[in-house]
Amino acid sequence: MSHARFAELHCVSSFTFLRGASHPEELVARAAQLGYRALALTDECSVAGVVRAHRATRDHPLHLIIGSEFTLADGLKLVLLCPDRAAYAGLCGLITRARQQAGKGDYRLDRTDLANAALAECLCIWLPGESCPASDGRFLQTLFAQRLWIGASRFMEGRDRERLCALRHLGETLGLPIVACNDVHMHRRSRKPLQDVLTAIRLKIPLQMLGTRLQPNAERHLRSEQRLATLYPAAWLEESVRIAERCRFSLDELQYEYPAELVPAGQTPTSWLRELTESGAHQRWPAGVPAKIQALVDQELALIAEMRYEPFFLTVQDLVRHARSLGILCQGRGSAANSAVCYCLGITEVDPNRMDLLFGRFISRERNEPPDIDVDFEHERREEIIQYIYAKYGRHRAALAASVITYQTRSAIRDVGKALGMDLPEVERLTRTVDRLDGYRLNPAQLRANGYDPGGRVLRQLSALVNTLVGFPRHLSQHVGGFVIAAEQLSRLVPVENAAMAGRTVIQWDKDDLESLGLLKVDVLALGMLTAIRKTLAYVSAYSPRPIALVDVPAEDPAVYDMLSAGDSVGVFQVESRAQMSMLPRLKPRNYYDLVVQIAIVRPGPIQGQMVHPYLARRAGREPVSYPSAAVRKVLDRTLGVPIFQEQVMQLAMVAAGFSAGEADQLRRAMGAWHAKGRLEQFEQRLLNGMTLRGYRETFARQIIQQIRGFGEYGFPESHSASFALLAYVSAWLKRHHPAAFCAGLLNAQPMGFYAPAQLVRDARQHGVTIRPIDADISQWDATVEGPERALRLGLRLVKGLPREAADRLIHARRVRPYRDLNDLARRARLSRRDLESLAAADALRGLTGHRHEAYWQTNGIEAATPLFEDLRIAEAEPLLRTPSEGESIVADHAASGLSLRRHPIALLRARLERAGACPLAEAWDVPAGNTLRVAGLVICRQQPGTAKGVTFVTLEDETGQLNLIVWRQLAERQRSTLLRSTLLLATGTVQQQDGVLHLVASHLQDFSAWLGGLTHRAREFH
Repeated sequence: MSHARFAELHCVSSFTFLRGASHPEELVARAAQLGYRALALTDECSVAGVVRAHRATRDHPLHLIIGSEFTLADGLKLVLLCPDRAAYAGLCGLITRARQQAGKGDYRLDRTDLANAALAECLCIWLPGESCPASDGRFLQTLFAQRLWIGASRFMEGRDRERLCALRHLGETLGLPIVACNDVHMHRRSRKPLQDVLTAIRLKIPLQMLGTRLQPNAERHLRSEQRLATLYPAAWLEESVRIAERCRFSLDELQYEYPAELVPAGQTPTSWLRELTESGAHQRWPAGVPAKIQALVDQELALIAEMRYEPFFLTVQDLVRHARSLGILCQGRGSAANSAVCYCLGITEVDPNRMDLLFGRFISRERNEPPDIDVDFEHERREEIIQYIYAKYGRHRAALAASVITYQTRSAIRDVGKALGMDLPEVERLTRTVDRLDGYRLNPAQLRANGYDPGGRVLRQLSALVNTLVGFPRHLSQHVGGFVIAAEQLSRLVPVENAAMAGRTVIQWDKDDLESLGLLKVDVLALGMLTAIRKTLAYVSAYSPRPIALVDVPAEDPAVYDMLSAGDSVGVFQVESRAQMSMLPRLKPRNYYDLVVQIAIVRPGPIQGQMVHPYLARRAGREPVSYPSAAVRKVLDRTLGVPIFQEQVMQLAMVAAGFSAGEADQLRRAMGAWHAKGRLEQFEQRLLNGMTLRGYRETFARQIIQQIRGFGEYGFPESHSASFALLAYVSAWLKRHHPAAFCAGLLNAQPMGFYAPAQLVRDARQHGVTIRPIDADISQWDATVEGPERALRLGLRLVKGLPREAADRLIHARRVRPYRDLNDLARRARLSRRDLESLAAADALRGLTGHRHEAYWQTNGIEAATPLFEDLRIAEAEPLLRTPSEGESIVADHAASGLSLRRHPIALLRARLERAGACPLAEAWDVPAGNTLRVAGLVICRQQPGTAKGVTFVTLEDETGQLNLIVWRQLAERQRSTLLRSTLLLATGTVQQQDGVLHLVASHLQDFSAWLGGLTHRAREFH
């Protein structure tokens, strides 16, 4: 492209939020198509989009320049470009300073900041305002000397010639060269309507009221060189190329340096990691490390040393060590986590003797990327680990990765609708036409059904703008736990800005950006089940002869597998969903590895790859197990010849098609992009050729490729499933042998899991647990286990509207002496009227006041005591208040605490439902398959998995149990409102029963929600 005569040096993307109307990838592709010499991505005070642009240059060869645009507090505007690594470090430092001097999403710079920044290598393009003050130029000359240009732009706005003359004169006066640059906001002019809408959203003003605040035309797009040649003198265009040739910096030059202080004096990272690993190995195998494990350890350590990843493993080990020193449960997962080294270091509990994991999945010689280790910590105590990281490394060296929050359909409708001047109630009504059945897209049929004309001008405009806006970044948020830790100043590598949460800082790149550049990210994640397990173990230890810890849970208990094989898994980690419950009786797990398969098989990858039914048929003996070769058998033997895990697909590519470990990992990465970007086609022929060359039949090769396509949707890694299976087993053991403690642990770790407290309590009751109500005289904040009968006492945390601080005061004062009456409680616990009303609503004052109506009456009579009469008790006549009916009490219970220990609400409606022809859900088990049945129940869950081809699954609950409905797409379309909005749903359908799994295939739905009166109930929607 040496003929190119222009390089665009001023261009903002969608990462200049609500200004740029094109994605970085679109800008790179268009600039390459136009034959530009180079493109500078100069988002405002940001480099958040540069990695995406950098990736795009691999498909569209183009010289990418890194830069940024700034507007100082006094209005001085400039663009800084990075000719080399030192300039890039200075730019990142300036962005960090600007961002951290302002609130989230904003920045602030003045001339002093600019003068004090390390910008000795940066190139500067000054963008003079309308008045073109020479003093601004002289100020910049003192900072940039021979590295300063005046940027000239022509947008056909009526005063271009006058403007260019002024800039020419300014350049001559100051002795500054002029360069053409175009303040690009769009890759094509067709994005102008969207750019206008973005402006309206940013300024919070409807389009029709913006006037001159809108760009007057669409000239701020990437224009052809021919067009530019008619607008600018040739010398100004050529100057852009000369500047571009000075900017040789590439993101590929970034070298990550790991923290070094974890290595004691006299040790190297290699020797210290080996010492820790060997020490841990001797603790794991006191009688001697097995030869197989020692060989594996030596192999892994050699590979880690070759890739110089020792500091990464030492960093993770240090976090795990610190967590355990504080009594915080944690567990590592990931391909590198489930290695012999990590087992020895205590990062994971997955015994390498029990697994055959592909350690080289992320650690390979072909690809210089960090290994994959995620560490889950108790979700209530993860903050302690985060603060440990900040304290150990300092905020100048540690920050969270970003998460890019993008527009979804509903948020796009809201913002576009307001920008178009629609009334807010109308906008909200529009958003309600979008639901899961249409993939959260605007559906013309749904618009018509709701009284809209999709062909009308406003609706056509809105639909087109919404469809384009979906996927655009809105702002940066913080990653759920991905920390970047640097050896020195992190802001020399990437800008660091303030997060919304106090005390948190985030970098401007997300996890995909970090992965692309090979930068270390330590995932410090929160897992509610670990909190629940720790709390459950504490309860069990309290009533057991000796304390019990995670390591004391006995392995391979047949009673646990009997429970799971019956589909009895409410609350059990990873296997409690409707789909998992349906699979359990079919797969019938009998050991740990069966659980590993169980967790992974109910995922889109195996389902789309048509692997589930062959696996179950082979497991049940209905289909023979066969392998085309001994090599393939070694890979697939543990899953009966069917690939279930991502690692197996990669291993098949290696043993059957001759891929290297690095090539196999590239295949894994391509899997996720197959449907979206068609990245797997480049591997298909290589797979076919490789397998044919090694003597495999084409039918087998095609079958493997079809299965790989399935994994393109989502294939679960065996490494993650192995770690999850450990927690699944522990949680199942606790449920089986300590149901009251387990339910208490789950309740006290909320919000988490698949089920609401009402379902968890109901399940515990079905397992023989006595449930005792919330009581201000007895309950702690958490649920507790009481007495030798191990009854479960509900905690004050369930009382809606009761602050933790108020509950703590109530409990503390009660420990001094029991409460005499409600006045005594209110006075000594210093409870407000609202606190007392919350307790009354939850029926938690029964022991002091009587029933709920009496509690409300007494609460309203509470007045602040004066010192003189503080202990005075005045006898008053008791009012004759009606006792609430059972129905009133049930409704009030659900409203105040989300559950009721009285009868199930449906039990009160049973007679009416029977007259409507609906039988109890439990009776469905007695109806032969193929028969028609009518049932009714509360909707507790609606799901539509991506693999379900439009099928919606609904779980109903009544006083006898639960039942799963299958709703085909055609019925869902016909009865959309009933399906999506019913709380009490009556369904007629055909019974489907096989292998201990029961479903009702719905043929007709009716909404009976009005029968529930004021009952508060919310279903779990599409999770």
